[in-house]
Amino acid sequence: MEKMNHAFEKMKMLVGMEGDDDQQQPALEEGNSFSFMDDFNRQCSLTTKQRFYGFAICLVAGLTCTLLSILVFFHPIKFGITFTFGNLLSLGSTAFLIGPKRQVSMMLDPVRIYATAIYLASMIIALFCAFYVHNKLLTLLAIILEFGALIWYSLSYIPFARSMVSKIMLACFDTEF
Repeated sequence: MEKMNHAFEKMKMLVGMEGDDDQQQPALEEGNSFSFMDDFNRQCSLTTKQRFYGFAICLVAGLTCTLLSILVFFHPIKFGITFTFGNLLSLGSTAFLIGPKRQVSMMLDPVRIYATAIYLASMIIALFCAFYVHNKLLTLLAIILEFGALIWYSLSYIPFARSMVSKIMLACFDTEF
């Protein structure tokens, strides 16, 4: 039974949840100055079961929005809104699993900071084109940019995936005529 508890604690640490509540208490009692995210994490502590429920609900809602966006594909403005909200919900689902502080720190990691910036900017551009500009062509172009940024951002979490894709793309386009 002790091995199971130890393995469970390792799993909790792996996904970003705190190991033991006893380890958190000394840091809280010392009166250290906490940043906004530390304070936010302390106020929004969830149990493991609540984290998994939040993750599953957010992920299913995000995937549902993304899949439902296919139904309105020929209406680019509606498609842009549902596709982008699906992406936002899916992205938010991992914050339930690993915590918002770790999510933000992983997104701002030097390896993926440019991919994150482009991905978030493309979502903002897509929503701006859909809500304010109401131009179907611009919205469709923004969605294409968002989809490409989503793929590039996702590849940043797989070791050597972006370099492999880059080499494949260069090999495909590097043909002599």
